[in-house]
Amino acid sequence: MIAVTILYPAKEAAHFDATYYVETHMPASMHRLRSALRGVTVSQGVTGIPLGSPPPYFAVCELLFDSTDAFLAAFSPHAEWLQGDIKKYTDVEPVIQISEVKIHRQFVAQL
Repeated sequence: MIAVTILYPAKEAAHFDATYYVETHMPASMHRLRSALRGVTVSQGVTGIPLGSPPPYFAVCELLFDSTDAFLAAFSPHAEWLQGDIKKYTDVEPVIQISEVKIHRQFVAQL
């Protein structure tokens, strides 16, 4: 499994519309990538370390796919739209990394 991680650096005087990103961009992106998408997590920065310092990223998105080939097959037909929509919610250049997932677990709290 691979993870496509997209990080949006929180730069001073930069713009990031989290509402548009979460309510419009991500649902449309997930729909376009649905043929290969295995999971998604979107997180919005709250604080850095030490606590109370500004977060280093406005948001982080992790998209899971079976393989790089599966990602590219789903992404390529929609690349123009996916990349073109970025300017509607931010003026920062996203940092993108493709990684091999080594550990993937979900836990349910035991009461």
